[in-house]
Amino acid sequence: MNAPLPELTPLAQLPWQQRLLRSTMRGGLSLLFRGVIRPPLPVAWQRAWLRVLTLSSVVPKDVTISAVSLNGVPCERLAVQDKPIHAVLYVHGGAFCIGSPQTHRSITANLAKRSGAVVYAVDYRLTPEHAFPAGLDDVHNAYRGLLAAGFAPQNIAIAGDSAGGNLTLACVLRLLETGEPLPAALLPLSPLTDASRSQLHEPPAGDPLLNPQWVKQASAQYCAAEQLTDPLVSPVYAMAEQLKHFPPSLIQVGEDEILLNDSLRMHQALEAAGAAVSLERYPGYWHVFQAQVGLLQAADVALVRMVAFLRRHWRDA
Repeated sequence: MNAPLPELTPLAQLPWQQRLLRSTMRGGLSLLFRGVIRPPLPVAWQRAWLRVLTLSSVVPKDVTISAVSLNGVPCERLAVQDKPIHAVLYVHGGAFCIGSPQTHRSITANLAKRSGAVVYAVDYRLTPEHAFPAGLDDVHNAYRGLLAAGFAPQNIAIAGDSAGGNLTLACVLRLLETGEPLPAALLPLSPLTDASRSQLHEPPAGDPLLNPQWVKQASAQYCAAEQLTDPLVSPVYAMAEQLKHFPPSLIQVGEDEILLNDSLRMHQALEAAGAAVSLERYPGYWHVFQAQVGLLQAADVALVRMVAFLRRHWRDA
C-alpha cells in the first residue's frame, strides 16, 4: 500500500524555526538574486554570481556525480545505484542565459537519491551566444541519447524548472512532431510557458526572486519577436490536438512569483485538451523554491510528491 503523501503546512502553522528561515531566505533572495541578477549586469557576471550563490547547496554525499555525454550533448550524471532502470532528464532553469547542471544540484542530486533513478542534467547551450532552437535541440538530442542507451521511454521522465520547464514542454511538442516515443511523465517546475510575457502575475507580497526586466531580457535574447508565440517557444500556445497526447504531467508552482499565471494557463490548456495533468500551488513560496530542499519544509514536501508522481507513472516502478 502506498504511504499517504505529505501535505504542505500552512505558513501560520509552521514551527517558528521554519517561519524564521523562510523569511530570512526570502529577504536574502530579494537582495542577492533579484537585486543582482538583472539588466544591466552583463550575462557573464550573472552566471558567475549564480555559481557563487549555489555553492552552499544541500547535496547528498552518497550521490555519485560524473560528466557524461548523451548523443553528443554534455550532461551531468547523478545516481545512487549502479544500474538504475529509471531515468530523469533534467533541464535547469536560468532564463535561457545562465545556470548549469552544477548550479541545480540541490534539485537533481536529491531527486536522484529519493527516486533511485539516474538523473541526467543537460548542459544545453545558452543565450545570447546560442538562440532558439539551440537549447531545445540539445534537450531533444539528449533524450534521444537516453533511448539509444537502452532506457525504455516508459521508464523516462523529463523534468525542468523555469526556462528548463519551458524546454521540457517544448521537447514533448518536438517529439510529437517527429513521431518519436514519448516519456512516461513530465515534471515542469514553475515553467516559463509564455515567452511573450502577456499575463505576468503581480504577487501582493512581491516576487523575491524574479525581476521582470530579467524575464524581458530572457525573451529578447532567446528568439525573434515574431517567434514569441510559436508553441516551441511558448508551449501554452500549442494546439489542443497536440496537448491531448502529452504524458501525465505534474506542475508545481509557488504563488509568490510573476510566472504563476504561466503554470495556471498551461495546466488549464492541458486539462482542456484532455491530458492527464496535476497542478500543485504553494502559497507563500517563490520561484523554484524546490531548490531549498533539505532546508525548507515546503521544498521537502514538493520533492516527496514529485518522486511519488514518478513512481506512479514509471512502468517498472
